[in-house]
Amino acid sequence: MSQKNHDGKSNARERLKAQRETEKARARRNRQAIVAGAVVLVLAVAGGIAVWASHSGGDEESAKPLAVPKGARGGDKPAVPVGAPGAPSTLTVWEDFRCPACQQFETGFRPVIHELEGAGHLKSEYHLVTIIDGNGGGTGSLNAANAALCAQHAGHFRAYHDVLYSNQPPEQQDAFADKKKLIQLAGKVPGLAGDAFTHCVESGTYNDFVRRSNDAFTKSGFRGTPTVLLNGKDLAKEKNGQFTPADFKKMVLDANKGKPPAKPATPPH
Repeated sequence: MSQKNHDGKSNARERLKAQRETEKARARRNRQAIVAGAVVLVLAVAGGIAVWASHSGGDEESAKPLAVPKGARGGDKPAVPVGAPGAPSTLTVWEDFRCPACQQFETGFRPVIHELEGAGHLKSEYHLVTIIDGNGGGTGSLNAANAALCAQHAGHFRAYHDVLYSNQPPEQQDAFADKKKLIQLAGKVPGLAGDAFTHCVESGTYNDFVRRSNDAFTKSGFRGTPTVLLNGKDLAKEKNGQFTPADFKKMVLDANKGKPPAKPATPPH
């Protein structure tokens, strides 16, 4: 065999090996399945999108004054609350707008989460992170999270949050890096689009808020996104990490037994 042929075959084997590794990684991330027409979420410790083990500024970063949108919480673990503050159960979600597994969770569980929030049974706290930017490069995770916080400041977080997931590009296409795209999507949320939102997105007003949230996630020991906690319990460890929206609703209502629902807050936008 000539050296040229030998090198060609070696290169082909290497390409095939790389392709197989890519397919295996994609399969590990895609942990949600459709079973008998019902959405089943799989939140295994090894599932989701692997953590980018880095943070952006340490103690110096956390010491900086932080721009916080109206109604959000700053501090060491910045978060956006949704739902009535007095709701007896709390859903905590760490997520990345570029993360396919996060999109699957949001799409499958959105109706029951909205229902429980609307009835005063559940309040949610969203922590926004930038794992895909770290793993694959780009700025879409950061830019989309900043845009969602701009929407929070304008009183439209939940609606814009849902629009982002409904229009999520393929993981390899960093479409959310284009701020014009994020501004265009605001047109799908009544009352959001305008000069104030555009300026907020273009200037990256809440980039440091997002970076601090990502730092908190990196330091937390969680293994991937979405990380979903109900009343502090990691749902990846409940029911082997596999449950349907109906299972989730039962978990919340069981946890709330003997506790009255909160008076629903003004419906989120």
